[in-house]
Order: sequence, then structure tokens, then C-alpha cells
Amino acid sequence: MMPSTTETRALLQHDRRTNRLLSLLSDHDYERLRPHLSPVVFDYRKSLYEASRAIEQVYFPVDGVASLVITTADGASAEVGTIGNEGMVGLPICLGDGDAPSSVYVQVPGTALRIDARVFRGELAASPTLNLIMLRYANAFFNQVAQSAACAHLHRVEQRCCRWLLMTRDRMPTGDFLLTHEFLGMMLGVRRTTVTDVMGSLQKAGLIRYRRGHVTILDHDALQQRSCECYDMSKAEFDRLLGDTAVAPRTDKTHRLISEVG
Repeated sequence: MMPSTTETRALLQHDRRTNRLLSLLSDHDYERLRPHLSPVVFDYRKSLYEASRAIEQVYFPVDGVASLVITTADGASAEVGTIGNEGMVGLPICLGDGDAPSSVYVQVPGTALRIDARVFRGELAASPTLNLIMLRYANAFFNQVAQSAACAHLHRVEQRCCRWLLMTRDRMPTGDFLLTHEFLGMMLGVRRTTVTDVMGSLQKAGLIRYRRGHVTILDHDALQQRSCECYDMSKAEFDRLLGDTAVAPRTDKTHRLISEVG
């Protein structure tokens, strides 16, 4: 389904953004994928796939944040990982599994490029280099999840909150974005009242502005100083495994802009 006029306008506003993994592909691999990629809008709470069901679409976020969520038998949910423009939604496809072990939905609105999972699986089989890039991303992602698990046990809530704010900022075109109490509570594993207290403290210190679920980063450097070392460690690991940065793709390759697909 083609995006509406309003959706297309929103997508083109982020024309200069791209997905980190797509920026790493050779021109040959990218040109094979490009006709199958379609731009989509990441609306808040949009379901990308559900646990124990087949993954039918793979998404490459351009901006916004998707959340991997585990739901227990009693209905309780916990966020176990996040994905932005450094990665892709549908990682089990790259590891030979067509079913989803967890649910994924959009927590921070944005845009993405979508491809049919069957097509993408075929391209993985046809291109060893595409397959290698996705496996290196899988390694980086699992390292991020492991770092987050350690962080949750070892660091204070405010430090962890600063880390998540910085990670979200890295995935967005500006320092102003939607970030609800519910999402922050899931990411931090705390109650909403604790989120209110922490965000209020950061706002009082002049690091952020937070109102009605919208965050504006006012002092990035000070926010990084208050964060734990996990932010820098995760970022360095992604750079080690994936090389180019998300906002500065290699200049010797065709740009992978959201308006140049299809």
C-alpha cells in the first residue's frame, strides 16, 4: 500500500536521513533491495509483529524507535530491547527463524523502509556480504541487550534514564521527540511515579524540557556526563562492528535516502 499524501510529506521531511545498515551495503546489494523497499510511517504504538506469529515484513527504521516486548503468562510486559536507525526489525529472519519470539511495536514515532520478509530472506541467501552485515548487526544488538541487562542491575535510575534519552536522541532527526512515561517506565523497569521524579530532576537541572510526553534535549553534554558508561560502551561496540555512523554514510556509495526507494 502506497503512503498517503500526508504520510509522503512526512517521509520527505526526513529525506536526508538514512538507515545505518542500508548505508553499509555495496551498491550492488542495495540496488537489488531498492525496488522492494517501501517507505512507511512509524505511528506511535504501531504493531510491527507479534510473538509466536510469522514475521511477514522486515523494517529498516530511518528515525523513531521500535521496542521488543516480552509478555508473561499473567499479562505483565517488559521491554527487552530497542531498535532505531542503527538496525532492523525482523532480526530472527537473519538467523534462520521465521517466527517472532517477542512482540515489536513503535514507541517513538518516525519513519522506516519496509521489505517483504520472503524477499529479504532470498536476498540474504543470494548475497554473502548482505548476510555478513546482518550477522554483525545481530552481534551488536545482542551486546546492547547484554549491556542493558548489566546496566539495570548496577546503575542508578537517573544514570539509566540519561542513557536511554541519549540513545533515543541519536535515532531522531532533532532533539525534540515523543517519549511517554509508559515507555520510559518499561525501559527502566520502574513505576511511572519514579519516571516523573527522575525527569523532573533532569528538567530542574536544565538538561531537558519535558511536557505532555514530549522531550526536548537542552544540554547533550551534561546529559552524557550524568549517564553511566554503558551509553559510550554500546555506541563504541556498534561503531566497531558496523563501521560507518548512522548520520554519515560512506561517501563512495549511492545515498540510501528514503525518497529514492521503490
